[in-house]
Amino acid sequence: MNVEVFVQNIKYYCAKKGVKPTNACKESGVGGSFISDINRGQTPSVAKVQMLADYLGVTTSELLGEKQPATGEGDLSPDASSVLAAYQQATPELRAAVRRVLGIDNP
Repeated sequence: MNVEVFVQNIKYYCAKKGVKPTNACKESGVGGSFISDINRGQTPSVAKVQMLADYLGVTTSELLGEKQPATGEGDLSPDASSVLAAYQQATPELRAAVRRVLGIDNP
């Protein structure tokens, strides 16, 4: 499991749902320290990953980043295309929030 990708995906799907990652972890039942524990090297149980994925409305594969990456420049998967389209249609405030959660400084 790529911890960096997993944590980034948690933050992304939380932003998409409009909930803070810590709140999502608490509300899903995995615990408020879930992300901190993962960042400290603890491997989450399959059950907890499933609980968080269910709460966020995604598959565990999506949450863990197990889908194949795009094969070439401009060659986005259907999911990536949908996400990009949704981002482009979002309000400037929502786009700014997504960039802030993902740690992206430039629009």
